[in-house]
Amino acid sequence: MAQIPEKYADILQTKSVAHIATIGPHGEPQSSPVWFGWDGEHVLFSLTKTRQKYHNLQRNPRIALSITDPKEILRYLEIRGRVVRVDEDPNLDFINSMAKKYLGLDKYPWHQPGEERVVIVVQPEHTTAQG
Repeated sequence: MAQIPEKYADILQTKSVAHIATIGPHGEPQSSPVWFGWDGEHVLFSLTKTRQKYHNLQRNPRIALSITDPKEILRYLEIRGRVVRVDEDPNLDFINSMAKKYLGLDKYPWHQPGEERVVIVVQPEHTTAQG
């Protein structure tokens, strides 16, 4: 388990998005931004079960993510790790907490009936930081 460098831990409390990279079905990288949370040990983010990122992580739990400091764009934190848990989110508790963090709303406004949401729990294994 990697420690987050104390000098960069504040980035995990910002409203920046995390750009996550997963490995696609043919070995190609796939990168996209996500809202994220930090519980002091794990990075957490929400996906629907129909997303390619979800399928990529089911096949290969390795992941990399980078988060840029919104006040100083050349300062960033990169985390490489593994998905250690996938938690169901049937009541949308986690995605609603992300809507509160990022939008100031109590409920995630883009939920579609029938969507199955999960919370991806990532254990950091390696970190790189700059700035």
